[in-house]
Amino acid sequence: MYRDLQWSPAEKKIARKAYDSAVECALAKVMVEFKSRAVAAATPSEMWEVGEYLHQRRRELDEMFDYRYSQLPLVFARLIREQHLDEALLAGLSDEKRQVIRSILSLAER
Repeated sequence: MYRDLQWSPAEKKIARKAYDSAVECALAKVMVEFKSRAVAAATPSEMWEVGEYLHQRRRELDEMFDYRYSQLPLVFARLIREQHLDEALLAGLSDEKRQVIRSILSLAER
């Protein structure tokens, strides 16, 4: 089971780097959308909609980004699926971990 996977020190470094890269990518996408919505806001209600958009995205990102090792395979699969993470950044993880991530991805695509 993926929750019982053991992470070597080298794998922990790879995982942290991939995770941080995905966080930056996701935040950059939110920033682009935020700026677009903010520029387009012409009324007070549209301004509050921008604030609601940010609030909702923050909640989604807080839920998505969970750096517990027991959750990383799920997190990485979701980040790859949502195009926040390039699977190539996970090179160096054990074949077992990469296979678990691919399995989760294939289940999600069904």
